[in-house]
Amino acid sequence: MILTLGAFIVVIGVIIFVHELGHFIAAKLTGVRVEIFSLGFLHKIVSKKIGDTEYTISWLPLGGYVKMTGMIDESLEDKPLTGAPYEFMSKSYPQKVFILSAGVLMNFLLGVLVFFALIFSIGIGEVRDPIVGSVEADYAAAQAGLQVGDRIISIDADSIETWQELTGIIHPRAGDTLSVVWQRGDSLMSALLVPRWREIKQPDTTFSFGAIGIGPQSHFEKVGVLRSVSQSLKITWFIIALSFKTLWMLIFGQAGFSDVAGPIGIAQLSGQTLRSGIADFLGFLGQVSIGIGLLNILPFPVVDGGHIVLASIEAIIRRPIPSKVKLNIWRVGWALLIAFFILVSYNDVLRVFRKS
Repeated sequence: MILTLGAFIVVIGVIIFVHELGHFIAAKLTGVRVEIFSLGFLHKIVSKKIGDTEYTISWLPLGGYVKMTGMIDESLEDKPLTGAPYEFMSKSYPQKVFILSAGVLMNFLLGVLVFFALIFSIGIGEVRDPIVGSVEADYAAAQAGLQVGDRIISIDADSIETWQELTGIIHPRAGDTLSVVWQRGDSLMSALLVPRWREIKQPDTTFSFGAIGIGPQSHFEKVGVLRSVSQSLKITWFIIALSFKTLWMLIFGQAGFSDVAGPIGIAQLSGQTLRSGIADFLGFLGQVSIGIGLLNILPFPVVDGGHIVLASIEAIIRRPIPSKVKLNIWRVGWALLIAFFILVSYNDVLRVFRKS
């Protein structure tokens, strides 16, 4: 429990800090005064004012904000504009978009840097030999005594040379009895195993195949800087594309909110990946950073995308939207966002009880 909570705080804390740091840096570069740099919402735990900026940590850690002079934002404060050059509303449209999108760009950059660091230090994993890298409980392999490091020699007297040959035999044979021979050290062992159906849900389809509950042992090939950069960008783009596809299916009812992880789900996964190793934990952090970046760029009130929409409308009509209108939009957005958090958290709780 303590490990899970600590892992969750690290994941969310790092991602929020990086996101808000992006806004902060962009505001400073464009000459906008930053009044508050806050990690968390509601009541302050600690607070320190340095120059024009008050740096705070608040007790609700599910977000943060950078309060800029002359801007209606998550703080829901309405202060009259003076036209001072350090006010957000005094800046040009491109400068506003730069400030508003900087947090998302930093989240994407964090994801790319995490994946780059992992690939450059560990390498690119390739599955080659039919060597067991993991064994799942309650599957045929575990019940038969297969262990990590065992090498599959044959299935139904067919010699196995690669992992692909192994899966090619097992996946279509759910419910059949297979005679499996494996090597452990200098000893040969055998057993009769029955694969069972396993389903993997994707945004647009569900894969069903036979499984005995083993995973491959990956061989990692060291690569240089350019290959590491290329692969990290590919992974980032894959996560972005998959997230947009999932969002599209949620909007059109092809997927349910039960498939979306909320704070409790993220906390559980944070703990699980940390237990699996620092590489898995960092990979999860990178994935969540990209996901939160995508959520923030959506054209929805409260998040950065909503700010960009309002700034774009103001650029088109060439006058500011009344502060009262902005405040009302933001209040509605907050209500919808809280409702969304309650829904996904409820689904998280249901998943926990189903597994227990």
